[in-house]
Amino acid sequence: MSDVTPSHSGHTLGDNPSTANPETRPGLIRRVILRVRGSFRTGVDYFGMCRHYLYSPSFEPDSFVPSAQLARACPILQKRAHPISQPRCPSPPFPFPNMTIYRLMQWMNTGSKHKSEGEITKLVNNVLLADDFDTKDLQGFASSKYHGLLDKAGTEEGNQEGSVEEVLFPDNWKVRSVEIEVPTRTKAVTGSSNTFLIPGFHYRSLVEVIRSAFSDVQAKAFHLWPFEQIWNDPITGASQRVFGELYTSDSWINAHAALQKQPPEPGCNLERVIVGLMFFSDATHLATFGNAKAWPLYLYFGNLSKYARAMPNSGACHIVGFFPSLPDNIKDMFLKLEKMSKKAIASLQAYCRRELFHNCWNILLDDEFLEVYCHGIVLRCPDGILRRVFPRIFTYSADYPEKVLIATIREMGRCPCPRCLVPKDLIHRIGTLSDMHMRVSQMRKFLLQKVLLVRETILKHAKAVDGSFAERTLGKESWVPIINAFVTKLSGFGLDPFAMLVVDFMHECELGTWKSLFSHLIRLLYALPSGVLTVAELDARFRQIPSFGRGTIRKFSSNTSEMKRLAARDFEDILQCTIPVVEGLFPPEHDRIVLALLYRFSEWHALAKLRLHTEASLNHLESAYKNLCQKLRLFSKKMCAEYHTTELPKEKTARLRKQGQAQADSNISSGTSGPRTKAFNMRTYKFHALGDYVRSIRLFGTTDSYTTQIGELAHRALKACYPLVSKKDTIRQLSKHEQRQRRLRRIDERWSQAKESNVNKSTQFPQQHVLPSHRHSAQDIFTILQTRDSDPAMKDFLPNLRNHLLHRLLDVPLANQDCGYSPEERNEVLIRGNMLFAVKTMQVHYTTYDLREEYDYLRLGHQCDVMVPTGESEPGCHPYWYARVLGIYHVDVRLLGGNQDYCNLHLLWVRWFGTSPGHRSGLKAGRLPKIGFVSSSDSSAFGFLDPSLVVRAAHLIPAFADGRGSHLLRAGKSVGRQGDEEDDWVSFYVNIFADRDMFMRFVGRSPGHTQPHKPPVPLSTDEPDNGLQGSDTEEEEDCDPNERDIQDMDVDEDFGDSEDEDEEDEEEEDEDEEDKDDDDGLEDAEIRVMADHDGELDDFGDDDPAGLSF
Repeated sequence: MSDVTPSHSGHTLGDNPSTANPETRPGLIRRVILRVRGSFRTGVDYFGMCRHYLYSPSFEPDSFVPSAQLARACPILQKRAHPISQPRCPSPPFPFPNMTIYRLMQWMNTGSKHKSEGEITKLVNNVLLADDFDTKDLQGFASSKYHGLLDKAGTEEGNQEGSVEEVLFPDNWKVRSVEIEVPTRTKAVTGSSNTFLIPGFHYRSLVEVIRSAFSDVQAKAFHLWPFEQIWNDPITGASQRVFGELYTSDSWINAHAALQKQPPEPGCNLERVIVGLMFFSDATHLATFGNAKAWPLYLYFGNLSKYARAMPNSGACHIVGFFPSLPDNIKDMFLKLEKMSKKAIASLQAYCRRELFHNCWNILLDDEFLEVYCHGIVLRCPDGILRRVFPRIFTYSADYPEKVLIATIREMGRCPCPRCLVPKDLIHRIGTLSDMHMRVSQMRKFLLQKVLLVRETILKHAKAVDGSFAERTLGKESWVPIINAFVTKLSGFGLDPFAMLVVDFMHECELGTWKSLFSHLIRLLYALPSGVLTVAELDARFRQIPSFGRGTIRKFSSNTSEMKRLAARDFEDILQCTIPVVEGLFPPEHDRIVLALLYRFSEWHALAKLRLHTEASLNHLESAYKNLCQKLRLFSKKMCAEYHTTELPKEKTARLRKQGQAQADSNISSGTSGPRTKAFNMRTYKFHALGDYVRSIRLFGTTDSYTTQIGELAHRALKACYPLVSKKDTIRQLSKHEQRQRRLRRIDERWSQAKESNVNKSTQFPQQHVLPSHRHSAQDIFTILQTRDSDPAMKDFLPNLRNHLLHRLLDVPLANQDCGYSPEERNEVLIRGNMLFAVKTMQVHYTTYDLREEYDYLRLGHQCDVMVPTGESEPGCHPYWYARVLGIYHVDVRLLGGNQDYCNLHLLWVRWFGTSPGHRSGLKAGRLPKIGFVSSSDSSAFGFLDPSLVVRAAHLIPAFADGRGSHLLRAGKSVGRQGDEEDDWVSFYVNIFADRDMFMRFVGRSPGHTQPHKPPVPLSTDEPDNGLQGSDTEEEEDCDPNERDIQDMDVDEDFGDSEDEDEEDEEEEDEDEEDKDDDDGLEDAEIRVMADHDGELDDFGDDDPAGLSF
């Protein structure tokens, strides 16, 4: 049973809306309603996954729930309902007179804005050669004419001109001026403020955007019922909760349960569901040169899978506003005010900026939206059923300067966190019990009465915005005298405006804490007696690290220590590879501290970035966070204290340049030109934010669902449109281009869906590995042996080949393949023509930990290290064997005698690695696995391998501290070595941090890794997690460069985000200026999102001899 109180009759809130409750009249009989939950649990799939629904769904887009188990909507209730009309998307050629014009305009307004060879090919194939394209229809064609027709089509203006009878696109752009009150510091009868009007706020109605989204084709993939995802380990039988999508998170499940407990709207018994709103906002430069900028607000619907939202061309991003900036002429008004100093003008400008931002949100959160937020809106859902839809804001993703703007707090004040009240002086206690307790017990709560009191003294009694009264009243908790729009509008409906400010992994970790730690490691290296040479050795080591995957780990070309023009993904690559590089550069007692810290940081980084969490992995993340904090404090107290560290050359150059500019402006003599002391600083918000990830994942799902990288990626569309607009009234023209693209996309998707509905698509299942089937590089085995008879790598080549083929033909298990065969038995193997057919490439398909289908691309001499399961389950046994692929072949073979035909077998010729004796590795030891080549004197140093046994490609980094040698294989060139190498690295480290899937294969069980063999699952076109990868250049040679925005995305960041805003000293501001000039993540935050893969190898281009080609 549940007591139900009446819902708010309106949305007018009192002084403390979060505690407003309806009063109970004396003598009122309480109504008690018995609510029966139709919860159920689905069946378990192949991987052990199932769903637990608290309320029975009547619509499920993934076909996970059998249709017979879906709840049925009552037809009578459907007839009684009166839904708000939803936009109907017409079919082409609307709004143009014929298909010829439609196709031409559709090509012009979609795809790349810089028409390349690929775009011209699309023009020919999709437009000019289309059956319905007729050049006669182009008589009198003018693009401006039809752009105007497209702009008016389906709108009220278009209806008045008679083009259509209904409004098809109600979510058009609106423009409005925003009023702010500017304090004047002058006492007057009318008050101490002036009204300043800021024009040009472009926005779209949130309610209309929701209506349009439910009529869009993409709505068929909306999840309307939240559920708990449960994983039943098929091997251990244990069950545990799984966290991933927003609609499987605690916040959505709790919000849905609270909605069902509310009394229904009068006369309405429709199903009630939630549409989840996820906001992103970030200011950005529109061009490399000049000061053109935009501050867009993006909206994503959490009902859609995060894998679809991460794809840049999916249409999941809705631009709903462009926040205006303070105009330059407002400074003219400041100069006319009394008591204005330079500091006072800066404070007043910050006040006006905050006021402008929240007044814009007051416009967005209008009465219509509040009405729908409280009472819902009746919409027809993709299955044709009417439901009452309630919008709920779950997350708002932004960088730190924008977070404090949203939370109405002071940037890096006494309590710098927008979610809790941990003092800045206690931030260094991260990871301790007291810190974790304080985060929970001292959550932020908006002090409306105090803010109103301070605003009254400012706007009516001429007090300063940063005066002593404001500081005494609000300064303790770092509040600012701004009325928070989210608090006054939505806190009464359950929204926590501070909890919605989710963690920002890219800025807080990769461009924040890790960048800060890596920078200080470079300072420590410079502080060594041979500092310059040591830093040069570090740069040389980085350049020798091989690349891995399709952009997972890229080649380090420049001097890494200089950190020039590095983006977020570059810092991620540095973190994933830095342990072998740093090893041995510090004295032994300090080397152990640094290596342990780097391992724990990499461990936490990999766990925090997982796209699928279980209860076990979340517990692991929490313990990894504590271990990391302990290592950070040990590093700070025990090691940093023994070194005198100064500015890096880059930091010194930036400071001197800024000092020179200040000297030229004010004739102030320059200060010291020597490097300043620079200590390691843990008292920053970004270090504090490391402790909020576990709670955020439980509340809102994994971090990839709301990472700011998604919002950064959306900037590409704006920047692509910018060259097409005139430089006058840029925002208006950008909004017009966005509107055109949105309309054409909706029409085209609706049309494409209608055409594809009658097409019977056949599903192609992937193979475990794929080799090119050509036979261009046929090689005679005996010719190979005669050519390289003196090479020790060729020892026993033919016997090993025949042994391997016998094992394969006789189906001998891998565990029993240690024994060889006699010469007579080996002669039973018949190889057609004694020919091996060599290829250079191979794809290895695998299922990732988060149940996505992915593949590794092997290419001889480039990425050719593989890992094979050992099959050993004893404690302490390493789970994998490692090998370097020297040749990739397929061969026609059969046994002597019998009537069987030749069968084609795939095989790899490999050089085996062995584990390093005496080396301890693993999570407990905090060290990477260490391996080395098996000595050529061992009969098992070289051999053959069944490609189907390969789990994945492996990323091996040389153990630079161990050096090189030729004791494992005779010095000189050999087919057992790569390129022109004449010796080998003594040992290698297995990079278990290369990507998230690789990490999960070493640390514990996960849903995607439980089954030894993969089921026949089709290749996914969604974005799998492989470390936010891009594409290998060798694979992209024939790709349209304009289609690479899915694979290799260079996205500009906030033009005004000070990357080191959490530093205390003015020197950090100098470094920020240099960061902006060097583009090291602030304006070049590259984001790698996986492209769609079809699992085919039709274009490998293996025309040259490969493998053993001598």
